[in-house]
Amino acid sequence: MPNTNRVFLSPPCLSGEEQKLVGEAFASNYIAPLGPMVDRFEKDLEDLTGYKHVVALSSGTAALHLALRCLGIGPGDEVWAATLTFIASLAGANYQGATTVFIDADPATWCLDPQLLEEALREAASRGRLPKAVIPTDLFGQSCDLDAIVGICDRHGIPVVCDSAEAVGARYKDRHAGKGARAAALSFNGNKIVTTSSGGALASDDAALISLARKLSTQAREPVPHYEHVAIGYNYRLSNILAAVGCAQLGDLEERVRHRRWVFGQYMEYLANLPGIQFMPEAPYGTSNRWLSVIVVDAGQFGASREDIRLLLERHNIESRPIWKPMHLQPVFAGSRCIGGGAVSERLFATGLCLPSGHALTDRDIQRICDLIRSLCRTVN
Repeated sequence: MPNTNRVFLSPPCLSGEEQKLVGEAFASNYIAPLGPMVDRFEKDLEDLTGYKHVVALSSGTAALHLALRCLGIGPGDEVWAATLTFIASLAGANYQGATTVFIDADPATWCLDPQLLEEALREAASRGRLPKAVIPTDLFGQSCDLDAIVGICDRHGIPVVCDSAEAVGARYKDRHAGKGARAAALSFNGNKIVTTSSGGALASDDAALISLARKLSTQAREPVPHYEHVAIGYNYRLSNILAAVGCAQLGDLEERVRHRRWVFGQYMEYLANLPGIQFMPEAPYGTSNRWLSVIVVDAGQFGASREDIRLLLERHNIESRPIWKPMHLQPVFAGSRCIGGGAVSERLFATGLCLPSGHALTDRDIQRICDLIRSLCRTVN
């Protein structure tokens, strides 16, 4: 009999401090997209990421859009980005009228392949047609090889904007994921490891870039007593109330990451001996926050496909989902170029499954999920 209690993929997790800080925000009467909690949240994010400047925003999508707007991206420009990602990585480029070119994944990390990037930039330079920005994605909480990517782009004078939306709390070498790019975007959407219900942030060591982003995020109002505008801006700022939620959640980020990594470890333990099941690798240069626990399924070895597993879990009221559909396969980007051809990303999409990874998952929950998966394996009872 299917279980009636829904197991979600990555539901919000409350720390217990949210109501207290939201109460403080209400008491301050800053029920607006500014206020002391926004200031505190931005300072907390500076401390977390190591970036000198952070502006809190309404979404990670807004952060990526503002970064490209501040870098002067416009019609006729090319922006290169990982194909194995969520569409928000590229939305800003399209808002600005730029053309998007995609880059296939490195099979060892699933993130943007630096070798493909290097070869393609060398060829583009010979044609005098370099991109105006490169956007790698920290996929499912794993950092891309940012030093390699930045080093390659620096040789051609191309800024890197890192999509670290999924990687809050993850590490790259000795620093936070995304640190080292010209700018990095974070997300606090409802399904992220830290949530403000909806929200995001743009981080950078470039004070002028963040100052412009801050101005543009509040409708580009000029600093005069009346409302005056010499540029078109956006309503992209984060509410003081939502910032209070974020401040509370950042307080136990280390425990959130620890638990997500424990969940991943339990899946590995319970599914370790199943033929045809492999896990998303962890790059040797960093520590993933394991925002989502992801497997790939070789149907020939396992005896059932990724989709067979997903449908069985769904019948038992357990949410899972395929990994991101590569951007070069999306109808909206039909005809776009994918450097490297896209075979790695296409294979991962065809075989990859994201399993429930939320903070409330218990060992018993994970065992039940793994027992269902095991029941489909043709060589294991």
